Amino acid sequence: MSDSIDPPTNSQAAPDPTDGPQYCAYTDYRSGEVPEDAVVPKNGADSEGLEREVWDALFEVEDPEMPVSVVDLGLIYDVAVREDGAGTHAEVTMTLTYTGCPARDMLIDDIREAAASPDGVDDASVELVWSPVWSIEFVSEAGREDLREFGVSI
Repeated sequence: MSDSIDPPTNSQAAPDPTDGPQYCAYTDYRSGEVPEDAVVPKNGADSEGLEREVWDALFEVEDPEMPVSVVDLGLIYDVAVREDGAGTHAEVTMTLTYTGCPARDMLIDDIREAAASPDGVDDASVELVWSPVWSIEFVSEAGREDLREFGVSI
């Protein structure tokens, strides 16, 4: 006797990986409200020197599931560069689009590596925060264009 497996009945069945561009099935890309007390993610526009170089490096990090910069996605909430007796440290505060993101560790590692890459930065740390909750409203115009080119309607 063989076991049979019923097909999924969930209306959000997993996407077929051969159906062209894919994006995280768990991320809601519909327009949402930004809480009044939200600190809108930064983009480094007001930074200079070594901090600016860290931001530039972060712009090169793309979300593992789609070709969009983590900065343009609004995932980076803050960058600070601090010096102490042990050297120069880059500290990145960020969030994710989805708390259960399967690429979480890889993305954090990529961001830490990028933040530590400018000459003069000795090491970097990444703090993952969940407040304010990420919203599609945090995506920059450049990020929206990249998402549209990737096939995500926003």
